[in-house]
Amino acid sequence: LVGESVWLYPQTAVFVDLADARDRDGGTVHFGTSGTEVLDVESDRPRMRWTGPDGTRHEVRARYVVGADGSRSQCRELVPADHRTQHAREYPFAWFGIMAEAPKSAPELVYAHSEHGFALISQRTESVQRMYFQCDPDDDPAAWSDDRIWTTLQARVAGEDGFRLLEGPVLERTVLRFRSFVQEPMRWGSLLLAGDAAHTVPPTGARGLNLALHDVTVLAEVLVEALGGTDAALDDYQRRALRRVWRAQNFSYWMTQLLHAAPGGSSFDLRRQLGELDNVVSTRAGRTYLAEQYTGWPTRDTD
Repeated sequence: LVGESVWLYPQTAVFVDLADARDRDGGTVHFGTSGTEVLDVESDRPRMRWTGPDGTRHEVRARYVVGADGSRSQCRELVPADHRTQHAREYPFAWFGIMAEAPKSAPELVYAHSEHGFALISQRTESVQRMYFQCDPDDDPAAWSDDRIWTTLQARVAGEDGFRLLEGPVLERTVLRFRSFVQEPMRWGSLLLAGDAAHTVPPTGARGLNLALHDVTVLAEVLVEALGGTDAALDDYQRRALRRVWRAQNFSYWMTQLLHAAPGGSSFDLRRQLGELDNVVSTRAGRTYLAEQYTGWPTRDTD
């Protein structure tokens, strides 16, 4: 439809590859740190302090600090409350995620909508699979037996074609809460926010890691200009980043509303969802829209 494809790239593998690349480049990554502080971001010499695994206190200064410290970011709190705006959407459901020792049930990702709720079947290796199903945010993973988990998943993916999951021991189980979130500005003085520190999306649209990589791609470009003496280039970072962020927020929200059963939803709500799904999968325009949004956009397309 659009001449593009999707690659499954587990975040653990991304981490290993980035750490290896940093090591090859001669850079230093500090693991096992505590007591991290970022200070003086409104100056042109911000500093960072932390305690190493051996208890030694360290401090470095730099011209800029990139706050890429995840969805529970400390760095974004450095933007004064009266100068930041936070846009958020909370959801009344979560994902129950498992890692299972089982063969692949399908060669591709499986997204399933049912009256019982959403399910996603992903693949990790030939013998280990990652799967999710919609659950209550307050569910206790320890209260779910393997049998209950598989019964729930099988009910979510069951269809007229007789499809069934290949089962196996559950190696890991967790409840994943999520929300839609954006904080502005993404720059404050010498601090620049990137990735989940600035924005998070529901995992339904698979856009979180892509957005983070786009942020740092753009940031690398503008930092080169800024360090070359053109500090104004940093002012363009937020504009370029947020245009893609809001497109991804829209797609992730749309996918989430399309595929999840709303708690307390009526028969009208369910059938309206099915009508929308029918429009998406039964028309070329619908399939093309989904393919374009899911595979993402070229970097320059959102500059």
